[in-house]
Amino acid sequence: MSETATEDVPSRIGVDVGGTFTDVLLHTGDGRVQVRKLLSTPPSYDLAVVEAVSGLVGSDPPAAVREVVHGTTVATNAVLQRLGAETALITTAGFRDVLELRRLRIPHMYDLFWRKPPPLVERRLRFELAERIAANGTVLQPLDDADVRHLADRLRGLEIDSIAVCFLHSYLYPEHEQRVGAILAEELPKASISLSSEILREQREYERSATTVVNAYVRPLMASYIERIRTGLDGIGLEDAPLQIMQSSGGVMTSDDAKLRPVFALESGPAAGVVAALGMSQRLGLDNLIAFDMGGTTAKASLIENGAIARGREYEVGGSISAGNRLIRGAGELLRIPTIDIAEVGAGGGSIAWLDPAGGLQVGPRSAGADPGPACYGRGGIEPTVTDANVVLGTIPAGPVADGQITISRELAETAISRVAEPLGLSIAEAADGIHRIANARMTRALRAVSSEKGRDPREFAIIAYGGSGPVHAGGLAEDLGVTTIVVPPVAGLFSAVGLLFARPEFHEVRSCHLDVDAVDPDTISALLEEMRVLLDSAFAGREQPTWARTADLRYGGQSWEIEVELPDGTVDRALLAGLRARFEDEHEVLYGVRGQPGSPVEVRAVRLAALGASGSTLAFDVADALVPDRDATRRVWVCGEVRDVPVRARASIASDPAPGPLLVDEYDTTVVVPDDWSVRRHLETGALVLEKGAGS
Repeated sequence: MSETATEDVPSRIGVDVGGTFTDVLLHTGDGRVQVRKLLSTPPSYDLAVVEAVSGLVGSDPPAAVREVVHGTTVATNAVLQRLGAETALITTAGFRDVLELRRLRIPHMYDLFWRKPPPLVERRLRFELAERIAANGTVLQPLDDADVRHLADRLRGLEIDSIAVCFLHSYLYPEHEQRVGAILAEELPKASISLSSEILREQREYERSATTVVNAYVRPLMASYIERIRTGLDGIGLEDAPLQIMQSSGGVMTSDDAKLRPVFALESGPAAGVVAALGMSQRLGLDNLIAFDMGGTTAKASLIENGAIARGREYEVGGSISAGNRLIRGAGELLRIPTIDIAEVGAGGGSIAWLDPAGGLQVGPRSAGADPGPACYGRGGIEPTVTDANVVLGTIPAGPVADGQITISRELAETAISRVAEPLGLSIAEAADGIHRIANARMTRALRAVSSEKGRDPREFAIIAYGGSGPVHAGGLAEDLGVTTIVVPPVAGLFSAVGLLFARPEFHEVRSCHLDVDAVDPDTISALLEEMRVLLDSAFAGREQPTWARTADLRYGGQSWEIEVELPDGTVDRALLAGLRARFEDEHEVLYGVRGQPGSPVEVRAVRLAALGASGSTLAFDVADALVPDRDATRRVWVCGEVRDVPVRARASIASDPAPGPLLVDEYDTTVVVPDDWSVRRHLETGALVLEKGAGS
């Protein structure tokens, strides 16, 4: 522990939990940073969190740790593995099967045997109440309190842990939901109760029901997890440091908020990485980047365009490719939450290579995770993984990693790869190269999902690569996409934890509507914005004044789905609404290749307002103590079908003048692979490595 970590200066701690590793950064007020990387401890992920933080602060913690910011996949894993709470759904009579009917979305169009995934709440736990409010607010069927109390008795007998309540039109008229919530809280004080009017005030019954159910499904687990972390932090002397949880939108919320609405934190870890990527892009003066994060279990991609993060409102957890892909959906749980637009595929360093019944080589989505991990970790794993392949190829060095918890063995990696190499009649190196290339092909899907599938040419973007395996694979992915610039930030293997330190508080509100953008009275939209502003102002009580972000969901008349576009600042008048319409039509043409005929009706279906707090830090901190010492060495690496001796360098030895590849840059948390016909230089202000195809070679 260095002296700067114990000085009486405000410090912040970022903790990112992944499927394989738990990453922690301690950032002191004088700009110093210390890092720690440990194996995750599933299913009790909190143990690694507390151990890693304790290892950094030691027995004499900093006197002024301002906060601990945490990004976690605990909620996501609970949905993926079906390990959430026993959940019941209460809904309006006649809408019991909304979860089962879903949307007509088929991820595998020509698979005649494809089946919809089973709902999180089975039919015997979905209950109806005889109540109904019409779309105009008329009470068609009053709510009977006695019916609610009778239903509470049934739920008590079933020992239900969590309850979701979703009534028809409650996004506009929540009175019946609120009354049911009050009665259930009185009758079942130990149960968690999630009301759709408090989770998602938007139309569309399936999306609202699914989002509320997922919130209820993970809420007891998330609450218990957060409480265990809080207890652990208190036990190491950080009882005065508030715990903040990263949201999928890229902002943070309090741990108490996360206990109530954990669905908003489902994609918190990957979101943090994109936030850090945006900060790095601003420092580098790059407006257009594809953020690429490859960890132990999954690979994620997101778009930064014109200096802004791409955002979405739908997120599907559990499908073959998650948020960001508007073409392939239906295999997971569809949620409507504010989210950074991230595409995710099951391809990471721990992804297992296997042979299908026809003898073809496949990679993922099953992962070796943290336990037992890849075979080369020597923790009992025997199946070949992407990490094992990279060790055989020489791009990942043998030796200790993760603070010495594991030692990578090349011999164990070769033994594992031989399990697929021998049946295929390939050498171990050839099989390892095939695994590496197949993993790249799978990850290319995620990169295309956020670029070409959204009308963007990936050749016009640079790739910023991070995560433990991202810098290893970025060169091959760039070649496949035609990208000519790659950025690898400092502490790339812990970059999502870096993003946690720069996230800011965020609160979101939405109001559904049905307005003609050309005929609506501008005061109507102004009133909706003011109603939301009053609510969000109260959420920021005691904080600094927020900045505001306004958007609106628009569609052509007769369409079923909307596009969210920015609602510019200023007084809402006819000129502003005309600009809003033009912005929508431009984005529609980019996404779908067509625009409506002149004068086509355009509807406003929702107005949104976000309150954004100040960023917690800047990216101006020193990471020199995270860099490995310079080494004058070479390593035998498989390059273009042959084994070659490739120079191995440390980041600190890379100058601002380009150095030609092939070249390896070994670091504490990853290896940067500079391919043949590429060069690498160091951006001295930020410490980032910039790889360029052809330049300086």
